[in-house]
Amino acid sequence: MSQRPAPEAPARLTRWEQRTELPLFAASLLFLAGYAFRVLAPHDAQPWHDLSLILVWSTWLMFLADYAVRLRLSGLGARFVGVRWLDTLVLVLPLLRPLRMVKVYSAVQQRHDRPRLTLYARVMSYASLSAVLLGFSASLAVYRLEREAPGASIRTFGDAVWWACATLSTVGYGDAAPVTFWGRTVAAGLMACGLALLGAVTGSFSSWLIQVFTREDEKRPPERG
Repeated sequence: MSQRPAPEAPARLTRWEQRTELPLFAASLLFLAGYAFRVLAPHDAQPWHDLSLILVWSTWLMFLADYAVRLRLSGLGARFVGVRWLDTLVLVLPLLRPLRMVKVYSAVQQRHDRPRLTLYARVMSYASLSAVLLGFSASLAVYRLEREAPGASIRTFGDAVWWACATLSTVGYGDAAPVTFWGRTVAAGLMACGLALLGAVTGSFSSWLIQVFTREDEKRPPERG
């Protein structure tokens, strides 16, 4: 009796990603919640600080285990690190997991026969959600790095949120700016992400308007000569 051949590695990897993308997104929200508590809660808030640390490390270990499974199923070996650079990046910097929102959306679409939103609405909604999560993550990181730095202008979490909003919107008032090396590194990354997300939203909105105007022109009766 012949045995069925094992499925190819890319097919197995695709199935694994479809099954785990949503649970891992939920885990990333738990990671963000635990990290936010450690940054914002008073230092004497015990035992909650220890519990939040356990939550952060537990969810990161989930990301590590998922990365190991993806590495094995891909069949790429060490090349997986470079080929799937986004997976590698969000493993090293879990606060960047909102960048995987596109893959989360793809996993959701696999469970529905027809999309519930138009293409333009989907791009705008997921880019907006990614911007909110990235802005919140960057606010936490910069506040933690800057609040005790000499000469810092970001002393409160409110200052950090204001800075993140100005950076993501590409306004950049300059009244609040990081002064440390790592704070500026976070700022540079947020600037790049802000430009990409803003371009996705504005481009989709412009395309949607053009599509609406085109349909209106097609419905308009032809003018009589």
